[in-house]
Amino acid sequence: MTLTELKYIVAVAREKHFGKAAEACFVSQPTLSVAIRKLEDELEVKLFERSASEVSVTPLGEEIVRQAQSVLEQAAAIKDIAKRGKDPLAGPLKLGVIYTIGPYLLPDLVRNAIRLSPQMPLMLQENFTVKLLEMLRTGEIDCAILAEPFPDAGLAIAPLYDEPFMAALPSHHPLAAQKSVTSGELKSETMLLLGTGHCFRDHVLEVCPEFARFASNAEGIRRSFEGSSLETIKHMVAAGMGVTLVPRLSVPKEALAGRKRRKDEDAFVKYLPIVDAQAAAPPTRRVVLAWRRSFTRYEAIAALRNAVYACELPGVARLS
Repeated sequence: MTLTELKYIVAVAREKHFGKAAEACFVSQPTLSVAIRKLEDELEVKLFERSASEVSVTPLGEEIVRQAQSVLEQAAAIKDIAKRGKDPLAGPLKLGVIYTIGPYLLPDLVRNAIRLSPQMPLMLQENFTVKLLEMLRTGEIDCAILAEPFPDAGLAIAPLYDEPFMAALPSHHPLAAQKSVTSGELKSETMLLLGTGHCFRDHVLEVCPEFARFASNAEGIRRSFEGSSLETIKHMVAAGMGVTLVPRLSVPKEALAGRKRRKDEDAFVKYLPIVDAQAAAPPTRRVVLAWRRSFTRYEAIAALRNAVYACELPGVARLS
């Protein structure tokens, strides 16, 4: 039994025709027919029912063809592994990203990855930090872009950038007329939070711990936003339901450019920096790239970091 013979029976099962299968395999029909007959003799089973008009797969043949397809896929995987050994950038890189980073970083990151490392396509997975850490542990993804802090899982970590938070307020809010706000000024406001599971929710509560009451089982606005996305929260801010904190990269460019108000939700949200006299720096989150220490494609990790650093990243402090 050879891989070539397995390729032939898969082709015949797919084409339902010996001549078309031979063309797909770039061999003559007699060559293909002889090879399949040889395999049938070796297995002592009939794989195909042949008639003048068509070829059909026998019930036992269907099982063998499915197994042959699996074997061919595994053989191709072996070649891919060997290829990656020669060129660590060859082959896909499975990247996980948390929800509050993905929408704002990935479009630019994917463009740069295609430009800088076209032979290394990114296979993307957005999820919560806890889920991504589990996927890293089990090998479902190769690396992940996360925000610290997160449980130490024995991962290798490379810092990417420090991203400040900004306050998002309804444009008609009294504080919106200011150039900045303090965390103290936000204490008396209705704070809209992401649902449990979002690490950014915890970051907001670190900046404004007095809003931890929303993390309780109390009824009201908190329950309405369990599991919400950051974009949904921003639309609620635009509707005047409260204020929130957002990461800098989520702020639309035109919202800080002083342009004429647009006719959409972002036009009704004012974004202000958070400046506290007692704090040395505005509240920020550190975004890092994490991967398993056993992951050997170091060049792929370096290429991904370069693609991140090639992004515009307005308002953040890049780290090396």
